Amino acid sequence: MSYRSVFRTDLFGGQVAVVTGGGSGIGRCIAHELAALGAQVVVAGRKEEKLTAVVAEITASGGSATHHVCNIRDEAQVASLMQSTVERHGRLDHLVANAGGQFLATPDAISLKGWNAVIETNLTGTFLCCKAAKSAWMGANGGAIVAIVADFWNGMPLMAHTSAARAGVSNLMQSLALAWAPLGIRCNAVAPGTIASSGLKNYPPPVVAMLSEFKTQIPAKRLGTESEVSAAVTFLLSPAAAYVTGETMKVDGGSSLYRQMAPVPDHHRSTAFDAFHLAADLPELPGVSDT
Repeated sequence: MSYRSVFRTDLFGGQVAVVTGGGSGIGRCIAHELAALGAQVVVAGRKEEKLTAVVAEITASGGSATHHVCNIRDEAQVASLMQSTVERHGRLDHLVANAGGQFLATPDAISLKGWNAVIETNLTGTFLCCKAAKSAWMGANGGAIVAIVADFWNGMPLMAHTSAARAGVSNLMQSLALAWAPLGIRCNAVAPGTIASSGLKNYPPPVVAMLSEFKTQIPAKRLGTESEVSAAVTFLLSPAAAYVTGETMKVDGGSSLYRQMAPVPDHHRSTAFDAFHLAADLPELPGVSDT
């Protein structure tokens, strides 16, 4: 059985795509779909056993893939990934900057070391990958880049480090889209909401249970699938998105419009400012009349 993509099977025939963080979760799904659509896929990540397993899966499904061990926080390793891809496959048409990582913690509980690790992985690592892809091939030949970010619009009080980093990546895509437009490089991002992915296994059981309950707070009333994120990435890489650059596409079932991971508890620490000496006929509302 092969990947059941909604896109035509030869969409990326003869093209090459690098997928970082391709050894598990959403990255693994994206690698499978791109390979099913004819791309030669290079799956990259830190753990070789996961990468080789994905390559074997893709090959068994009739696709073509290779792997490359790479820590995206290491500039030399990232340069080697992109350069070796071009040397081995002759080109580099697409980059999916999917690799990332974070942990749950309140802002006060995040150490400087933990903060730097998350920023370097998600923001700096994405920058290094984009810059190296441009240097190795895309600067002279064009290409398409999609970065995976997160649902950061309402703030993430339990993961302030990754919220800041992912927001930075979204803005980075805007900056690169403008800087590299004359080179024919499109840069976009996809922001998944709460996705039913193997990545949830990285969190303790109570956290997974909490995330699972989020479906009641999502307008779609369910969690998303890896395939739904992959389809958005595939569209942005495809010719159908030739006029789309600098955008961040939300794949979240409307959750960014609605829910909050950590609701603010009731408190009485906000003091109202009222300087209008002729104020009258004010509505009887908590926080307005009871100040």
